[in-house]
Amino acid sequence: MGCFFMTVFITGASRGIGRCLVEEFARLGHSVGFCWLNSDSKAYELIDSLKKEGCSVVGFKADVSNKEQLCAAIAEAEKKLGAIDLLINNAGIAQSKLFTDITNEDWDRMFDINVKGVFNAIQAVLPSMLNRKSGKIINISSMWGVVGASTEVHYSASKAAVIGLTKALAKELGPSGIAVNCIAPGVIDTDINAFLTESDIDDIIESTPLGKIGTPKDIARLAVFLSGDSFITGQIITADGGFTL
Repeated sequence: MGCFFMTVFITGASRGIGRCLVEEFARLGHSVGFCWLNSDSKAYELIDSLKKEGCSVVGFKADVSNKEQLCAAIAEAEKKLGAIDLLINNAGIAQSKLFTDITNEDWDRMFDINVKGVFNAIQAVLPSMLNRKSGKIINISSMWGVVGASTEVHYSASKAAVIGLTKALAKELGPSGIAVNCIAPGVIDTDINAFLTESDIDDIIESTPLGKIGTPKDIARLAVFLSGDSFITGQIITADGGFTL
C-alpha cells in the first residue's frame, strides 16, 4: 500500500498529533480527509495552507461520538477523494481527576469519544474495505492504556479498550486483507498535555531513557511506516522514548 497514493481519513485533526498526521500524509502526495470538533479556525487554516501547497485535502466538522455526523463526513470525503484506504483514529480527550471525583458524565464522555468514536469510524469505512479486501486501520491509544496512570483512570481505561479492540479486530479482519494496528504514544508535546506542570515534564524526562518528550512528528512518521507495511497487524507500538520499559 505504501507504493501508491492512498486516500486517508484522520479523525480529530485540527491540532496536535492529528494535525501533524494530516500534514505528513498530504505532503507525501496522499489524498487526505479529516474531521474535527473544536478549533474551527485552526482547521480551516490547515486546509487553506495545504491547498496552497497543492495538496489534496478536505475537512469536515463532526463529533466522532455522533455516528450520523461521522458517517456523513466520511461519505463526503469518499465522494470527493475516493474510497478510504487508510483510517487513522486519532480523536481523543483526556482528563486528570481522582477516581472518587469522576462523574458519570466524565466517564461517559471519555468513552464516547475515545472508544465509541473509534467504533463509529471503523464501521463507516469497513464495508468498502471488505468489498475490496484491502485496507489499513491505525488506532491511536496511549502508553497509559498499557500501564495505567494515577488520577487518569477513565482515560487509561478508555485507551486500554482501544488496545483490546485493535487486537481482536486484527484477528477478525486479517483474512480479508485488512491490517489493524495501534500506536500508543508517550507524553507528546501537544495541547492535550497542557495541564502538566514544568516539574511534571522534568520528572517524565528524567524517567525516560531517551531523555526527552515526544513530538507529533514522531507519531506521524510511525503512522507513515505502518501505512506502508504489509506484514504487521494486531500490534501495539509504544512510542514513548522508553518510559514504560
